[in-house]
Amino acid sequence: MYKKILVINLMHIGDLLLTTPIFRTLRTNFPDAYIALLADKKLADLVKLNENLDECLFIDKKGDDNNIPNFVNFIKKVRDKKFDLVINLHRNERASTLASFSGAKKIVGYAKPGFSLFFNKVLPNLNQEEHQIDSHFDVLREAVGIEKIDDRGLEMWIGDDIKIGTEKIFRANFPAGTKVVAFNIGASWMTKRWIDAYFAECADILINRGIGVAFLGGDMDKGIVGACVEQMRQKNNPLLKIFTGDFTLAELAGFLDNCSVMLTTDSGPMHIGVARNIPLVCMFGASPVLGFSPYDEKDIAIKSPVPCHPCNKHICPNVGDDNFACMKKITVELVMKYVDELLETYGQPAKDLPRSKKFKCRVVEL
Repeated sequence: MYKKILVINLMHIGDLLLTTPIFRTLRTNFPDAYIALLADKKLADLVKLNENLDECLFIDKKGDDNNIPNFVNFIKKVRDKKFDLVINLHRNERASTLASFSGAKKIVGYAKPGFSLFFNKVLPNLNQEEHQIDSHFDVLREAVGIEKIDDRGLEMWIGDDIKIGTEKIFRANFPAGTKVVAFNIGASWMTKRWIDAYFAECADILINRGIGVAFLGGDMDKGIVGACVEQMRQKNNPLLKIFTGDFTLAELAGFLDNCSVMLTTDSGPMHIGVARNIPLVCMFGASPVLGFSPYDEKDIAIKSPVPCHPCNKHICPNVGDDNFACMKKITVELVMKYVDELLETYGQPAKDLPRSKKFKCRVVEL
């Protein structure tokens, strides 16, 4: 039915990975179609090797394409490709504009108010009663007419050179046979971050047991990782390694392949961990667990039953004992209980584990 399909998602790391089951389902239903993705250039590592895509179009949101003349030229390039169907999975002005003026015969998905006039079918961006991925599937069912959903979870491919290189880094830093827990303590919102002293205590406990700890994250996380490590009693132990700011997104994925468990905030790296099959424990603060929880049955999401959860606020407005209570009430003891459970249940590098066939994580509410 459709010969050329374009999916648009210009959001961040996690949001883009949450669209990967859509590519799989489109490929299953339209095996002969030309399927393309339009995404942010800085996130190319996440999708450029996706086996369900024929092409990736990358827009430089914060660089060359961040002005009207170049943006118009980019739209022209999209129009020249003559897509039959455009599926917009990013409800903001820029994505809505690209979809609206794509020249496609059929335009569906999410739209900023006003742009819906150019769409054949508009659906809500997120049903509060379901996961974000289920909202995406609703678009395929209701706007595209797809009945067969082929869901194999989040998918991210990396090159063999990345796999080999990151395995060498891992082996050079940890003794053979060492189980390693990857720590990702940063997040885009302050209210998504667990207490750094709690992370430090977890790291000390693991190292005392002979388990390696690897701090990950991007350049923006160096300050908070440094502050966290300074609170550790085992900060000079050779089982502690800090790779914050050292890896590209592809290298981060490759390194996680060699780790046994990931301890993380609700963040982009969390979703990379899910895509690379590593069991993880995630602490949820301001963001809704139901909509953005780790999409894998091996994983555990922990949240506090505070009345203001989820607030979706970047700064906690509460004062006194209630300030940041959603995270403060998630204790080290509770988190370590589930880290230990995952280490005992799986206990080997993520790359050696079978892929899950179910994708609803376990949610622990205090």
